[in-house]
Amino acid sequence: MVIKEAQEVLRIEAEGILAMIDRVGPEFTEAVELIYSSSGRVVVTGIGKSGIVGRKIVATLNSTGTPAVSLHPIEALHGDLGMVTSADILLALSHSGETEVNEVVSIVRGLGIKVIAMTGNLESTLAKNSDIILDVGVAREACPLGLAPTASTTAATAMGDALAVALLNRRQFNSDDFKRFHPGGNLGERLSLQVKEVMTKGQRVPRVSGQTLLSEALQVMDKSKLGVLLIVDEKDILKGVFTDGDLRRCLTKNKNIRQMTLRQVMTRKPKTISENQLAVEALEIMQSHEITILPIVEPSGRLKGVVHLHALLGKGKFRFD
Repeated sequence: MVIKEAQEVLRIEAEGILAMIDRVGPEFTEAVELIYSSSGRVVVTGIGKSGIVGRKIVATLNSTGTPAVSLHPIEALHGDLGMVTSADILLALSHSGETEVNEVVSIVRGLGIKVIAMTGNLESTLAKNSDIILDVGVAREACPLGLAPTASTTAATAMGDALAVALLNRRQFNSDDFKRFHPGGNLGERLSLQVKEVMTKGQRVPRVSGQTLLSEALQVMDKSKLGVLLIVDEKDILKGVFTDGDLRRCLTKNKNIRQMTLRQVMTRKPKTISENQLAVEALEIMQSHEITILPIVEPSGRLKGVVHLHALLGKGKFRFD
């Protein structure tokens, strides 16, 4: 019973996010361009659960290159509005659109400051008094009473992430920029490591020749626990790769693949990286090409090792050797 309840909550919240996809339109582009062109900060305000979501959005914006601050609407009405400048943009969060946030919106609009609303009620006071409206409405809350903000806060958080990532891309924010904002902690440490510090090498690299039968090669793959075979020639020059994903695809197309050689089924000209590049560069290649393994080669093409996604996402310095 408890498991089914948990699954239902996750289903409702997922549906809430998915429903927003088709509602993202020109107003989202307007919001991104307004923030991007501003010389000030994004001042995020909300009360209750919306305030908590707002603080998370502020943290994400700051870490990805968009200056942002959090403003509590009650404190704003008692002096903190002095922190808001004419160059700033106000991002106001309220699912109902009928909270104390509207008093802040009314004042800042009088100062000529642009307002972006993130609300689930397009007919609300907040929506009517904002320059740009981002629709984060959900069909229902995951709370069975329909009272506790659940799916609605998840939707607002997701929209905040979408805004931050769009701005990140607009600013061409890269891994070096990210490292400057994350100098400490495990994440900063991982991003600054070189590939050679995290790669698998030596006898632990599953090397095989192109003439090896797939039936024999699978034993090598299974022993390595990396889910990949690196196909090399007699000079150890990388010629291709064969992954467990390739194996699944082969099984759906061929009946007698066990008698085939790796040369017949390998992926030629795989994506590679050098040992002196940063670990974050390896991660970026994996993400952009939707792969989990990168062979490490010398300029001559000679195989040096392999790096797995799990190594990049591990803890500490996650060395294999």
